[in-house]
Amino acid sequence: MFQQCGVCHHADSDEKKIGPGLKGLFKKAKLSDGKKLTEASIRAKLEDGGNGMPAYKDMLTAAEKDNLIAYLKTL
Repeated sequence: MFQQCGVCHHADSDEKKIGPGLKGLFKKAKLSDGKKLTEASIRAKLEDGGNGMPAYKDMLTAAEKDNLIAYLKTL
């Protein structure tokens, strides 16, 4: 599932690739756009995209989004 995200985001680093690195994402207080980091804000970012990130609202099922968020929590 993350392979598609890995084109723009590092999973093993917080360094920027095209988008921000995602290592330790859920340990941060805020997203790169300044919004409070919560499961809901991550889901909104996945669904709506923004800042060059495409919207995945209609491309991923609810279960795929749940799985992706669960994976991001492990980084």
